[in-house]
Amino acid sequence: MELSPELVTILMLGGILVLVMTGFPLAYVIGFVGIAVGIFLWGESVGDVFYLRIYRLMVNRVLLAVPLFIFMGAMLERSGIIEKLYTALYLWLGGFRGGLAVVTILVGTVMAATVGVITASVTLLTMVALPSMIKRGYSKSFAAGCCTAGGILGILIPPSVMIVVYGPMAEISVGQMFFGAFVPGFMLAAGYVGYVVIRAFLQPNIGPPVPVEERTVPFLKKTGILAGSLVPPAILIFSVLGVIFLGIATPTEAAASGALMSMLLTIGYRRFNFTVLKDVLTTMLKLSGFIFLVGTMSFAFVGVFLGYGCGEVVTNAILNVPGGRWGAFAVIMFAVFLLGFFIDWIGILFIMVPIITPIFAVLGFHPIWAAIMVCVNLQTSFMTPPFAMGIYICRGAADPSLGVVVMDIIRGVIPYVLIVLVVMVLLVFFPQLVTWLPGLMID
Repeated sequence: MELSPELVTILMLGGILVLVMTGFPLAYVIGFVGIAVGIFLWGESVGDVFYLRIYRLMVNRVLLAVPLFIFMGAMLERSGIIEKLYTALYLWLGGFRGGLAVVTILVGTVMAATVGVITASVTLLTMVALPSMIKRGYSKSFAAGCCTAGGILGILIPPSVMIVVYGPMAEISVGQMFFGAFVPGFMLAAGYVGYVVIRAFLQPNIGPPVPVEERTVPFLKKTGILAGSLVPPAILIFSVLGVIFLGIATPTEAAASGALMSMLLTIGYRRFNFTVLKDVLTTMLKLSGFIFLVGTMSFAFVGVFLGYGCGEVVTNAILNVPGGRWGAFAVIMFAVFLLGFFIDWIGILFIMVPIITPIFAVLGFHPIWAAIMVCVNLQTSFMTPPFAMGIYICRGAADPSLGVVVMDIIRGVIPYVLIVLVVMVLLVFFPQLVTWLPGLMID
């Protein structure tokens, strides 16, 4: 029976959305839909499509950076560096209204530039900062919101696993995407801090200052503590991003450099042992395996989708919406935003990027700017239920004695979702904020 590309498009995309609601793992859902539709359309020959697509993905050298960056983040989580940085900033900013929340966002920003994996970032902030804030009278939703949003910055600010996955699929330089994401990432961090300061000023009861007796430390001493706590992250950042910017290493080589440096820093802080190494390697294997499983199934799914002409159906539908190129762009951004409610970011990237990248090219958008806009948009996917990975990581890492429930976290992250949308609007009006730094890179 012959099926039209339009009907196959509806069946494949609709099938994923429906089956995801059943609770089955995303990789199984995508793989099942791709295999079932592929066999129905092409019979046994679909196996060749799957083999070639999966092989092409798995031999991509850039994707070697994924397990290396995960190793780096997991090792840094156990090094003690972040706890020392939190303590140093606590002494400086704890005396202001909302000061501990500001410290949490700032530490999350530093972690984002050294970790790149939100599981480690959100977990560590929740374990370190959340008890400190709630025990000093902070609102549960206010405290949980900044822990979640601050930790999620790690998926955007380089080194970012999301960008490492995005770049090869869109045939865009990962190094250029790294530096294109810097300004948007720091804009988000600045927006988060601004929100915390204003909210704490208007509602003093939700973020009271830390008592004087808890932060009475001589100026020179706390300055030395702060300076000492900033040196290790700076070394790690340069070992990854510095060597890319200067043209010394590729992103994959820089990932290896960062992994080695994170291990050396952990040894220097006397936190390294066999148990830590085993836990880090286990985390690396689990997260990398999950990413590559979803990736291979999605890549095979997209092979069937594009091979039957469904990509042209989607392209024509988007290009024909009212409003010209900006109307089409708005439709793509809205689709990515909606998918974030139901599907993991990995699945969204592997399914959407091969489809929307040619559309961005036809519309005449700068490829790096368009790619970063998608990545910024996906920040919301970690904070929008029912999927909302960031919310559930925070809830799982929170000490039960604190009494933080999922609704507290949801109420806390809503303002941060709105801030992400505001930053996206600013990037539309000022695309140079994305394209400036990549233009300065040394080849």
